[in-house]
Amino acid sequence: MKPHDSQPSGLPQKIPLIVGGIFLAGFILAILWMLPLIRKVQREKAQQKEMLPTYGLSQSGQTGQNAPVARDPLTLTNGMVWIPPGTFLRGSTNGQVDEKPVRELALDGFWIDATEVTNEQFERFVKETGYVTTAERKPDPRDFPGAPPENLVAGSIVFSPPPGEVPLTDHFIWWRYQRGANWRHPEGPESDLKGREQHPVVQVSWFDAMAFCKWAGKRLPTEAEWEYAARGRLAGKEYMWGDELSPGGKWQANIWQGRFPHENLASDGYRGTAPVKSFPPNGHGLFDLAGNAWEWCADLYLPDYYANCPAKNPPGPDTSFDPNEPGVAKRVQRGGSFLCTDLYCGAYRPSTRMKTSPDTGLQHAGFRCALTAPGPVPARN
Repeated sequence: MKPHDSQPSGLPQKIPLIVGGIFLAGFILAILWMLPLIRKVQREKAQQKEMLPTYGLSQSGQTGQNAPVARDPLTLTNGMVWIPPGTFLRGSTNGQVDEKPVRELALDGFWIDATEVTNEQFERFVKETGYVTTAERKPDPRDFPGAPPENLVAGSIVFSPPPGEVPLTDHFIWWRYQRGANWRHPEGPESDLKGREQHPVVQVSWFDAMAFCKWAGKRLPTEAEWEYAARGRLAGKEYMWGDELSPGGKWQANIWQGRFPHENLASDGYRGTAPVKSFPPNGHGLFDLAGNAWEWCADLYLPDYYANCPAKNPPGPDTSFDPNEPGVAKRVQRGGSFLCTDLYCGAYRPSTRMKTSPDTGLQHAGFRCALTAPGPVPARN
């Protein structure tokens, strides 16, 4: 036998076994590390499946053949605006990467609430159904392995402005988890809704918004529907009212004025949320699609969905990925809030996208409903 035909002996011969053992051990450790996350995702999917069939919705939040019938069909579209079918350019060439590419989309007509759902409306829903929001429930220890039991208390995320200037690269500086914060107590247990009946309800998760939609016989708008409605017949404009932030020195939306996050000048008249309809409507007659409160959409979030989505009635992706937080499924929010400023996010632009886990409530996030139904009957002469 020639020397080069023989197998090497000793340590070199064992290298493949060693490498294989290391790979197997690493694979097992990775699986063990991912198990809690996998179980959480499975529970979330089970929760969605439990809820969605009664909505007549698919996982994307779209209407299905078994869509719910309103308790009072004659008043179903009260407070809603008909958005006629048409085409529009979705996205922005000046925005973030996930706002691109700009593409023309075609949509069927739909109805959408003229305003965000108010505290008064949400209270009626809770009184009639006994519904308990996500923020009012004690967190599941299985979702937070290793967390001290004393930290697993009902609550939500509230804005906590620092005393002075801080770097804008770490949003954890001005957000904190507050025990007892929920839709009834937006800033914490010492706050209430007195005098805020007509303000948008906040501290509601995506699941809470979906539950309200079910009760109302409606649904959440898709991300495409939301942007189409928000643009209000203005094509290619920076804002929903034109290209100037405050034309003639007049604020068009409830947003932040001053140095964020420590100086709130409230030049628009509001330090927090404002009553709905406090600012001019857009071209469709819709209020507060910019600022006031972020609004949940039906869609899962996927940063590159625009490039691959259908050109007509895109339903949203069937999976989610957030490169900033891989492994956590996110839903889309749109419109910005009273905390948005051109110094930080400028998210009151109609193309700006935000993503949040569906079980999260925030002090500056609410929603409005949409509906698939025939359009208004033309008046007879």
